[in-house]
Amino acid sequence: MNEARLRALGLAVAILACAALTASSIQAAPGRAECRAAPSKILGHPVPYCVILPSDYDSSKAGDYPALYFLHGLGENEQLLLNSGGMNMIQDLRDQKRIGEFLIIAPDGGRSFYIDSRDGKVRYEDFFIREFLPYIESHYRVRAERKSRGVTGVSMGGYGALRFALRYPNLFVAVSAHSPALIETLPNIKVSRDQAAAVAEVLGKAFGSPVDAAFWERQSPFTIVKDGPRPAGLQIYFDCGTDDEFGFNKGNEQFHQLLTARGIPHDFHLYPGGHDWDYFAEHLPASFEFQSRAFGLPSAAK
Repeated sequence: MNEARLRALGLAVAILACAALTASSIQAAPGRAECRAAPSKILGHPVPYCVILPSDYDSSKAGDYPALYFLHGLGENEQLLLNSGGMNMIQDLRDQKRIGEFLIIAPDGGRSFYIDSRDGKVRYEDFFIREFLPYIESHYRVRAERKSRGVTGVSMGGYGALRFALRYPNLFVAVSAHSPALIETLPNIKVSRDQAAAVAEVLGKAFGSPVDAAFWERQSPFTIVKDGPRPAGLQIYFDCGTDDEFGFNKGNEQFHQLLTARGIPHDFHLYPGGHDWDYFAEHLPASFEFQSRAFGLPSAAK
């Protein structure tokens, strides 16, 4: 091979190497998460939260992002997504261009069901709406506007997400929920003192101890839909496993029927599966994609 051809080959190799380096450098950098605490005068103590930041949040100082609030289930905390592989799931969706860039903020909800408790001692709904949203919007580069604000959750968090969005449709453009803890009517049965104590242990004091059925009904997403105005412009997605151990699949079907009867557009699915992280992990990507589309973000997904 003559010298001229060697130089040409060397130039070609250099160009290819440079192109590969450039392609690598423009690949989306992985996002990062941080866990902190938000002060609360309403609750009387700081509330831990974790936020998963967009891939380019640190490198791009210009512009604000949409915000998706993620509400965990009973017995979990603000680190659910970080401790269960959710961070990798979200990064994969970003790398595959199935979702755009937005913040995912997960506050600790304890056993509150994200409501103001029956005894008035844990005013979580007031905290979330009046303190937490403004705190996030003043401490992170997020757009403080309805069209850029969504809420999602699993189990207890799905219940909370639906409540927040239906009670405050002026604040959220979209809501999604996986296996939300939906029960249209509490069963009217007598329980022993031990059984009542066991229920209170699970539910905490959110709905009273023993559970106040009238208070439960007033808080219910069913009641909000029945008694409230149609949530114009709110995009709604929810799903549930057909083998849900708590029977929430029945409540979800009834909620779907109620929304349909009220003429409220929504997307509902029943899928094979139970009430566990395996089910949530399988269907959370659909929720994140749904929220990304609601934010109007570009996506390569068909």
